[in-house]
Amino acid sequence: MSTDAMKRIPFGLRFNAWFERYMFIVIPGALTAGFWLADELQPFIAWVPWLFAFITLVMGWGCSAGQIAKELRRPLPMLLLFALAHIAAPLIAYAMGAALFGAASPYVVGMVLFTVIPLGVSSAIWVGLSGGSTAWILAMIVIDSLLSPAVVPASVHLFFGADIHIDSAGMMLKLLAIIVIPTAAGVALYELSRGRIKAAAAPVAAPVSKLCFTAVVMINAAAIAPHVTALRHDMAVVLPAVLALVAVCYLLGLLGSMLLRRRDPAAAANLTYASGMRNISLGMVIGLAYFGPLAAVPVVLAILIQQPMATLNYWILRSVEARRLRGRSGNVPHWKA
Repeated sequence: MSTDAMKRIPFGLRFNAWFERYMFIVIPGALTAGFWLADELQPFIAWVPWLFAFITLVMGWGCSAGQIAKELRRPLPMLLLFALAHIAAPLIAYAMGAALFGAASPYVVGMVLFTVIPLGVSSAIWVGLSGGSTAWILAMIVIDSLLSPAVVPASVHLFFGADIHIDSAGMMLKLLAIIVIPTAAGVALYELSRGRIKAAAAPVAAPVSKLCFTAVVMINAAAIAPHVTALRHDMAVVLPAVLALVAVCYLLGLLGSMLLRRRDPAAAANLTYASGMRNISLGMVIGLAYFGPLAAVPVVLAILIQQPMATLNYWILRSVEARRLRGRSGNVPHWKA
């Protein structure tokens, strides 16, 4: 694209594109900044739910009720995803955590929490970059987010029962306030505007939502910074455990996609990112509010891993597809930069 053409694109859209391109660097950088500026950022902890609600609202108006209804009429990919992401992954997380730290450890709670929170909004970006179905992943994120007030508390009780005392009603109300209501409002705005709101608001809403996401990461990192510092001797074990867990989540998606690949060529991109990425900023909010700083530590560490792992998955998918097409035609496909 020429320089003149670039200048005609609104600054907000150019910033948004830059952010998405370098998100795997920006988000870990924001996490690090949150630790360094912990004292200055801790007074803003009360802002996090409001920032997160805005992010969810912007996500919601990118998806129509019709798209959601269409995916509900095609239940196999959806049910497979939820089985991988919210049944298989939590079982593996609990087994790994209990073996390493003991079943009663708050680190185990954090590892399980990572697998039961809703799918990550940023997975839609990676699915689009990898040739998957953006409409499908947006619909899955919306549906999973709408189910989260029931899924998250029920999953925690299923795994930990009386060992963990939480205010389930309070958690459901918080999830309704920061996930379900903004998502429903976003979808309603999409319908009322006949789909025009996303493009019309994008020059402002898209970059502001990215800045809000960055702020959520920084503030939550600041909230747990004193505890991470005090427990730095545990990080030698916790960090590799979280790295292995995130990798397993991506692997589950890849294995699941093999069941759908014949009927859905986009299944590999759709399922690997959907299964591998979680709404970590929401996980930090819930972890800090209901389980304490130690349970939030694995969720925070996942930020350091999730985006670089997404980049690695992108290159793996590209390599696999290139080999597949080379074997079919003898030509290497052209990929966009």
